[in-house]
Amino acid sequence: MIHQEFPRPDLRPYLGKTVTIEIDRPMGYVHRKGEKTLIYPINYGYVPNVLGGDGEELDVFLLGVDHPVEAFTGVIIGIVYRADDVEDKLIMAPEGMRFTVGEMTEAVRFQEKYYDSSIVGLS
Repeated sequence: MIHQEFPRPDLRPYLGKTVTIEIDRPMGYVHRKGEKTLIYPINYGYVPNVLGGDGEELDVFLLGVDHPVEAFTGVIIGIVYRADDVEDKLIMAPEGMRFTVGEMTEAVRFQEKYYDSSIVGLS
């Protein structure tokens, strides 16, 4: 199999923008990857037709919605930068809802604990 490199997009222009995402791992979703089992405590999806650093659609964590959804339109409030992976991720919340960097860090820890990641929030 040939490994193809994809450019790592600059996600900063997304901060503060309203975006619609599709959810492929709704709240409560059980994801098994190797020996790891992740149960998603939040909705997780992607921006359709926008590629991330892994060549697949750009991933988004959705905070502030307490039930599973299939799609959502909200505001990008943060970026998860991964130092040890090829892709970074966005963090979304409903219009008018904000979270501190500490709150975002805690909300995405279920997945990000496996990576060397840091978060930049909307200022």
